[in-house]
Amino acid sequence: MEAHTFDHTTPSTPRKMGTFFFLIILALITIPPCSYASAQSTLSTGSSFSVEDYRQTFLTSPNADFSCGFYEVGRNGFSFSIWFTNTIEKTLVWSANPKSPVNGRGSMVLLNHNGNLVLTDVNGTVTWDSNTSSGEGTMVSLLDTGNLIVKDSTGKILWESFSSPTDTLLPLQPLKKEISSIYWPSADYTVFENGRTNYNSSRIAVLDTEGFFLSSDGVNVKASDWGTGVKRRLTIGHDGNIRIYSLNASTGSWIVSWEAIAEICSVHGICGQNRFCEYLPSLRCSCPPGYEMTDPQNWNRGCRPQFNKSCSRTEQFDFIKVPQSDCYGFDLTYNQSVSLAQCKKICLDICTCSAFTYKIGSALCYTKSVLFNCYRSANFPGDNYIKVPKNLGTSKQSGLTCNLGNPVVIQDSASMYGMNYSNKSYTTYYVFATILAALVLLFIGTSWSFLYSKQNIPKSMEAGYRTVMSQFRMFTYRELREATGKFKEEIGRGASGIVYRGVLEDKRVIAVKKLTNISHSEEEFWAEMNIIGRINHMNLVRMWGFCSEGQHKLLVYEYVENESLDKFIFGDVSTERLLSWSQRFKIALGTARGLAYLHHECLEWIIHCDVKPENILLSRDFEAKIADFGLAKLSKRDSSSFSLAYMRGTMGYMAPEWALNLPINAKVDVYSYGVVLLELVTGSRISSGIAMDGEEVELSRFVHTLKDLLVSGDVKDIVDTRLNGYFDPDQVAVMVKLALSCLEERNRRPTMNEIVRALLACDDHDNHPAYSWLTCDNLLDLDL
Repeated sequence: MEAHTFDHTTPSTPRKMGTFFFLIILALITIPPCSYASAQSTLSTGSSFSVEDYRQTFLTSPNADFSCGFYEVGRNGFSFSIWFTNTIEKTLVWSANPKSPVNGRGSMVLLNHNGNLVLTDVNGTVTWDSNTSSGEGTMVSLLDTGNLIVKDSTGKILWESFSSPTDTLLPLQPLKKEISSIYWPSADYTVFENGRTNYNSSRIAVLDTEGFFLSSDGVNVKASDWGTGVKRRLTIGHDGNIRIYSLNASTGSWIVSWEAIAEICSVHGICGQNRFCEYLPSLRCSCPPGYEMTDPQNWNRGCRPQFNKSCSRTEQFDFIKVPQSDCYGFDLTYNQSVSLAQCKKICLDICTCSAFTYKIGSALCYTKSVLFNCYRSANFPGDNYIKVPKNLGTSKQSGLTCNLGNPVVIQDSASMYGMNYSNKSYTTYYVFATILAALVLLFIGTSWSFLYSKQNIPKSMEAGYRTVMSQFRMFTYRELREATGKFKEEIGRGASGIVYRGVLEDKRVIAVKKLTNISHSEEEFWAEMNIIGRINHMNLVRMWGFCSEGQHKLLVYEYVENESLDKFIFGDVSTERLLSWSQRFKIALGTARGLAYLHHECLEWIIHCDVKPENILLSRDFEAKIADFGLAKLSKRDSSSFSLAYMRGTMGYMAPEWALNLPINAKVDVYSYGVVLLELVTGSRISSGIAMDGEEVELSRFVHTLKDLLVSGDVKDIVDTRLNGYFDPDQVAVMVKLALSCLEERNRRPTMNEIVRALLACDDHDNHPAYSWLTCDNLLDLDL
C-alpha cells in the first residue's frame, strides 16, 4: 500500500483551477431530474418496499453502478442503505439508520402521499425520514453519482443523501468541513497560514472523477491511479484514517490508491491506555512489561498494571526502556538540557510519575502521569522509560530494555471494538454505527445547521477526556440579548467583562459574560472556544457556548447557585454566610483539583492566568468551580513556556515573572493559588496587604512572618478570628506551608498535582488509600 504526500498549493494550471471550481459548482447546484428510462431508478408517491424483499433491489441507478435497499447488518437487523452494485461484497456508501436497525419482518420504506420518504419498523415506529412534505408528484431517484434524492413535481431537490454523508465521500459529492479537533492535516504546522482551522464553516472540498481531492483551503491530493474511467470512494476508516479506494473492475475488489496518515499509530488513543502501538505493517498493540490486557475481549480498553501504584521510597522503583517510543500528552514536567540520570531522578521524585520520555540528542525530558497515545516508530528520536517496582520480576537491573509482549495484531475492523467474529454483517453494522457517531461533527450539510443547532461532541477514549454535554454551541448575539433581558441583571464583573444572568428558551439558567478589551482575532477566538468547549471537570464552571459577531464576544456558562468565594470570606460577612473551616478546606482542595486538570490532564496545556477568589464560584453544596478559564492561555506540549504581548491577571495575585517580563508557564497559576490559600486561612485580602501589629504590611513581609510562625508552631494565630477557634490546626499548618511553597521562586514551586496529593492526605472526609502513607503530621516534615 503506497502512501502519497499532498500538495499544499493551489492547482498549478488554469485548467485545474477552472476544473476545481466547475466541480464545486456542479456538486452544489440543483441536479436536473434523471431519466425515467428504468423503473428501478425512480419511484413515485405511494410506492413502498418491504424488508422481506431485501434480496431484491429497491432502486438502481440508471448506469447500474449503485443500488439502494435493505442491507442485512445482523441477525434480523437491517439498515436502509446505498451500495456499489458490482463489487465482491456490498460496499456501503450511505446508511439512513446505522445506529437503529429495523426488524426483518414488517419493516418498510415508503414514499407517502405527503411526499415524505419514511423508514418504519415492525410496529410502525418511524426510524428515519427525509422530513419532506411536497405532496403528490414527489419522486425518489437514485442518480448515477450514487446520490439518493427526493424531488417535488417541479424537479426541485428537497433532500439528498449527499448532504447527509456517513463515512464515505463519493466523486462530485461536496464535503463541508466542521470538526472538533485536527490530527490531519497536522494542526501543529502553519495552521492559520494554510487556513486549516476548525472554526470556519465555509471550507468546501470534493473528490472529482479523475481521483483529485480538491479543497478550498489548499489541501489537494490525488489517487495513485488518477485518471478517468475508475470508480472511487473516499472513506474514513475505523482507525481514523482517510483513504481513497479504487475499484478493480475485473475482480470487483478495492485497492488503496491514497491514504492521509502513513503511520496509523499517530491517531489519538488507538490502542488505549498503557499500551504501545506499532504498524509492521499491520496494526499491533502490545502491553509493556508489568502490564496485562484490561479486557482480553476488547483490546482497545488498553492494559492495566500488575502492581499497585502507590508512593513509597524512591529506591524501590526501577525503569524499563522501550526504545524509539513516546507517549503523547499527560506531561507532568518538561525539562531541557538534563541528563538521562537527572530525568530518572525527576520521575522518581514525583509520586504520580508513571514513565518519562527522553530525547538524547536534544536532552529533553518529559515525565508522564498516564501512559496514553504510546507508539513505537523507527523515526522517533528518543526512548520511553516505564516506572515499575523493583520486585516486579520483569527487571533485574536499571535500564533494562524490554521487548513488548502480548501483542494483539489487528487485521479486521471488528477487533477495534471487541466484536464477535461469528457474524460478519452484524459486526459491520456496529462499525458503521461507531463511524457515524465519530463523524457527526465532521460532516454537516450546511453552515446554518452548525450555527443554529446543538452539537454532539464524540466520546473520548480516556477518563481525562470525558463525554462533553451536547449543549456546547455557538449562540447569536440576539439570542443572548433576549435571554438576559437586554443584559439587565448584572451578577458580577471583572477586568475582562461583565457577567449577566439569563434564561434560555428551554428554561435553563445561564451566566453570560460580555467580554471587553479582548485582543483575540476572530480566528483565535473561535479556535480557542472550540477547545475550551470540550473541557469538563466537576471543579470547573461548565461552558455551554459562546457568541462571536463582530465586536460582540460573549461566553455562556452554567449558572452557579452561590456567588463567588470573595463574597464569603472578605468584609462584613453575616454569620449565615461565613464559611466554616471544613468548607474552606473543601474549597481549597476543589480549586486545586480543577487547576490540576487544566495543567496536567488536557491535550493542550491550559494556564488560567487569573486565579483569584472572584473567579472561584461556589455551588449549592459549596463545591468550588473555577470560572474564566475560557480566557486562558493554550500552550502546546512541546512548549515549556510562552510569551505574551501584555500582562494578564489581577494585581496582588500575579507572579513576579509577569513584572520581570519572563516567559510564562503554569507556575503563575500556582503562585496565585498560594495567595488564595492564605486568604482562605486568614479571611483577609492578603493580595492587597494585611494588618499586623496595628499597621498594614505587604505580602512579602507577611510571608516572612509566616515562615517564622511555622518554625515556632504558632501558625494558628493567623486563622480567621471569626471561626472562634473551630478549625483543624494540622490542616491549617499544611495549607500555610503549601501556600508559602507556592510563593517561592517559580522553579521551587510545586505543581498542582503535588498540591492535590498533599491536601488529599489531610482530607478527613474521604478515604484515599493511595496516600495512606502520608498524614498531615509527616507532610509538615516534607520539603513540598
